[in-house]
Amino acid sequence: MRKYAYLKKPMKSGEGEPVVKVMLYKAEEGVYLFEYTSRDAVQCSADRCYDSLENLYGDWDDLIDERGWIGIEDPLPDCQHDAFIPLRVKGRNAGNPQWGKYETLIDGQWVDYAEHTCTGEAE
Repeated sequence: MRKYAYLKKPMKSGEGEPVVKVMLYKAEEGVYLFEYTSRDAVQCSADRCYDSLENLYGDWDDLIDERGWIGIEDPLPDCQHDAFIPLRVKGRNAGNPQWGKYETLIDGQWVDYAEHTCTGEAE
């Protein structure tokens, strides 16, 4: 399960730009919260781990805007859980990940990811 939400007002992060949106991801091994410093960010700038959805909601529900939590599809196999577009580490699907290099699915084909060609905004 994945859901994202916009914050009522930007929140200071540990370093860098303020957080403006968040995404939760419930996996078998735990519950994650991803933080984004731009409304159109494709990938997160930081993440947190929670013991339960209830704890995550308890920390964040009062901070999100009136749209609330917006459900989105789970990522495709081998894709980044925090990405708003199909995005995976190049070679990960073949067991030979090239860390720091990504590819995205465009028109049914996996192509090298060029950040400037994808906005990734989920509305």
